[in-house]
Formats: sequence, C-alpha cells, structure tokens
Amino acid sequence: MNPADVIKRPLLTEKSTLGMNERGHYAFVIDRRASKTDVKHAVETLYGVKVERVWTQNQKGRRRRLRYGWIKEPVVKKASVRLAEGQSIELF
Repeated sequence: MNPADVIKRPLLTEKSTLGMNERGHYAFVIDRRASKTDVKHAVETLYGVKVERVWTQNQKGRRRRLRYGWIKEPVVKKASVRLAEGQSIELF
C-alpha cells in the first residue's frame, strides 16, 4: 500500500497526548486493510523516524439513537506506534 493511504490522521485524545509526551507513543487512525508492517513502513517513510513496535486495534462501530432513528457508526482501525529512544514527531 502507498504510505500516504495507510495513515488517515493522527489520533489526538488525552490518553494519546500523554503517551506522546512521556513514553514516545503515537496513535493514528489507519486504513482497515493495513497490516502492522504497512503501518511501520508508512510512519518511517512519512515522518523520517525509526519505529520499534506497532499495536493495532479494530474498534467496532456502535449503535446510537438519534432523534430520527438508530444509526451505526463505522468500524475504525487504530494503530499505536512506539518510536526509538530520543525521536519524536511534530504533529502541530
């Protein structure tokens, strides 16, 4: 896969921001077809850093009730990446 197609956007939450600042972990929303090796290659290519480890998670879309009925949110695949010691990514 093309590295630009693998990573959709960075995942910025309180927990992921804490991981960025203290442990060198970065979280991304990725394409559902991407594997761990695809994610590792994409991060190393796009940001120019060395990746040590990759974790992936499929988040099931939940059902929510709105005023006009029930909707189902889409399934989202997330990846957490640990960078080598002393490296960081500028997201802002």
